[in-house]
Amino acid sequence: MKDKLNNSPEWVTDGKVNEVAFATFFLKAHEMTCVNGILFDENGIVTDIHILEQVILDFISPYVTSNIPRRIAQIMDTIRLLCSCNLVPTPDDTINVSNGTLYTSGSFSSRKDICTNRLPVAYNPKAPKPEKWLEFLDGLLYLEDISTLQEYMGYCLIPTNRAQKMLIIIGNGGEGKSRIGLIMKSLLGDNMNTGDIQKLENNRFSLANLEYKLLLLDDDMTMEALSKTNVIKSIVTLEGKTELERKGKQSVQGYIYSRIMLIGNGSLSALHDRSYGFFRRQILLEAKPRDPGRKDDPYLIDKLRNELEGIFLWCFEGLRRLIENDFQFTVSKRASDNLLQAMEDGNNIIRFMKSTGYIRLEGKENGRSEASGKNICHAYRCWCDDNSHKPLSDKSVINYLKQHQEEYGIEYTNNISSENGKTVRGFRNINVLTRPEKI
Repeated sequence: MKDKLNNSPEWVTDGKVNEVAFATFFLKAHEMTCVNGILFDENGIVTDIHILEQVILDFISPYVTSNIPRRIAQIMDTIRLLCSCNLVPTPDDTINVSNGTLYTSGSFSSRKDICTNRLPVAYNPKAPKPEKWLEFLDGLLYLEDISTLQEYMGYCLIPTNRAQKMLIIIGNGGEGKSRIGLIMKSLLGDNMNTGDIQKLENNRFSLANLEYKLLLLDDDMTMEALSKTNVIKSIVTLEGKTELERKGKQSVQGYIYSRIMLIGNGSLSALHDRSYGFFRRQILLEAKPRDPGRKDDPYLIDKLRNELEGIFLWCFEGLRRLIENDFQFTVSKRASDNLLQAMEDGNNIIRFMKSTGYIRLEGKENGRSEASGKNICHAYRCWCDDNSHKPLSDKSVINYLKQHQEEYGIEYTNNISSENGKTVRGFRNINVLTRPEKI
């Protein structure tokens, strides 16, 4: 960088460093741009600020004899001001790799422009097929789910949330799921964060850590239910700016396009959010049971990393397939059933509505019966008691049924006749078979 700078000290005036002049010459040699105080160059976010400061020190030290740290800080502030802009281009049809720019169309250029993300892996169209990686996946996932993983890993290569999905991989333990996270780290480098999904919801400063990151990986997801889901749901579907808070700083509007990948022993659950909106954002893959005769290879991750360029091509193939399918993932029946099971585990009202002996759904065409909310909730609690389930509140039951009227063919109304002649809230086209007085 120093060799590129003009050796003539034109940025020195009367023996003193002219900060604006120096910053101008510096930016000519090292092109950068700044958004919300964050510097970017052709390699993405400039994280090694101390290296820039050391270069500045080498140049100004002959002309500055006191308060050098302060002068360097002032010059850095001037650099940020001179190259400040509103937005760094983040086109979702390009992948900035270590040796150039790869386009989702399949074309490649060795040109490197200022970007928000540059991956540490090179594009090598002649890279051999990643045989060890494919062998590993064959032992980890069911065949019909490998395509889903391929598409999702490819999805994480570009800065977009267009598909509006997060990926969850569950298993009993010891299957080797964490190797996927290690490979993602090798592919994405500093363009991803590892963290705790619980912290993301409960710490208001955590969201800012995902600014300009391609992926958040929680490779040891806790089984504890989330107390809130607002942040997670917004990240998965976010397609614009959002408020970002950092300690001791003014909040700013920033872009979050980070995808979410969770690896653990069980599905993601929430204490209060049992909505379809929470689950529709998930893809749930289940690892195969560990082969009891399998001998673990302590050098497996090293062997997989040796195939990194081939794995990148494999991911790129999945990305192109995802784009061709309008960002609709290939989801197997097994994965769909996994998600349905998770929904029922997280909301036992769904199972109650499928039960027999407690209620009967008649549908809009044949419906002549009606039931008060009170009677429905009594029947639900009776079902919970018979099936050793913890009942949710009456309000949760009523709200769930109101939100899913079309699905069950029922109709909410405030005009249900009760036993004492009063009108109460309830639903038409549903018959309660277990009456409160019989409980």
